[in-house]
Amino acid sequence: MKLRPSFDSMLTTALIAGVFAATGMAHAQAVQTPVAPAPAQASTEAAKPPQQPHLPPVNAANFTATSPTKAEVEGFLKASWGYDPNRIWEVAAILKTPAPGISKVVVFVAEKNHPQVGNIQFFVTPDGKHLIAGNSIVPFGSDPFQSARELLQQDANGPWAGSSSRTHQIVEFADFECPHCKAAQPVIAKLRQDFPNARYVFQYFPLVEIHPEAFLAAAYGACVDRAGGNDAFFKYADNVFENQTGLTPTDAKTTLANAVKAAGLDPAKIAACADTPAGKGAVEASLKLGNELHVDETPTLYVDGRPVPMMEVPYNLLKQIIQYQFSLDSSTTASK
Repeated sequence: MKLRPSFDSMLTTALIAGVFAATGMAHAQAVQTPVAPAPAQASTEAAKPPQQPHLPPVNAANFTATSPTKAEVEGFLKASWGYDPNRIWEVAAILKTPAPGISKVVVFVAEKNHPQVGNIQFFVTPDGKHLIAGNSIVPFGSDPFQSARELLQQDANGPWAGSSSRTHQIVEFADFECPHCKAAQPVIAKLRQDFPNARYVFQYFPLVEIHPEAFLAAAYGACVDRAGGNDAFFKYADNVFENQTGLTPTDAKTTLANAVKAAGLDPAKIAACADTPAGKGAVEASLKLGNELHVDETPTLYVDGRPVPMMEVPYNLLKQIIQYQFSLDSSTTASK
C-alpha cells in the first residue's frame, strides 16, 4: 500500500525496474483505435511481416555535456533493461542545462516488431550518481543498484528462508495490515520455490499512519523470530495474513495471540516481549533500513538491491528480471 501516492514516482520506478511505460509508444498503442479493414484487406494485412521500428538519427550536436558519458548511460540502460531482448534504444542526447553540472539525457526507445518509437528524458546530477525523473531521485550509473545491494547485505537482518548466503537476496518490506502485502504472499511463495539458492528476507515496514495495529503485529513477529526462529516466524506470518481482517483495535491482540499459537509458542511470553525495547527495536531497525532506501509503499521488493515491481508485471516477466539481475551480479562477483 502506498504511503504517498505519486504518479511520477510510479513512472520512475517503472523506468528503473525496466518496465516500459510512459514513453509514448505504449500509450499510442493503447489509445489509438484503428478502423477495421474490409475482409480482403484483413487477409492482406495479416500476410505482411511485422513492421520494424526505425529509431530517428542521432545528431552529434546534441551531445553538449561531458558527463555522463554515452557509455555510462548505455551501462545504466543495460542494467535496467538488458533482460528484455525485444527492447531497443539509442542514446539521443546528453545536453548541458542552465543548472551547473546537471545534464539532460534523452533516449529513443522501441520494441521490436512495433513501428512506434518513444522517448524518455531524465536529468543526471553533477556527481553522476543519481538521476531525476518527475518527482523522484534514483540511483544512476552502470551498476545503479550496488549501493542498495551492499546496504541490504549488511543490514537486512529480518527472518529469512532459502540460502544461508547473502550473495543473492530477495528482500521484501511488508506491513502485516496491508492488503496488498497479503495479496503478494502467493507471489513470494512462488519466488522462494523458483529461486531456492537465493536468500529471501522479510523486513518489517509498518505504515503506522494508516495501519494502527501494524507495528504491534511486527513486534510480535520479531519476538516470535527471537523465540522460535525462522520456521516459527513464517508460520506466524502466514496466520496473520490469513486473518488480517482481525487486525483491528478491538481484536488485534486476540488475532496475534492465535497466530503465535499457530507458530507453537506461548502468546503471553510473546506479548510481553513485544512491549520491551528488544521487541520494538527490531521493528525500528527495519523501518530505519527501509527509510534509508526511501521505501514509501508496501510491499516493496529488492532483488540484489534492485527495486522490482512485484505486483505490476506478469510473474514470468518478474522472474525474467530477477534471473537477469542475479546473472549480472554473479558476473560482477566473479570478476572481483
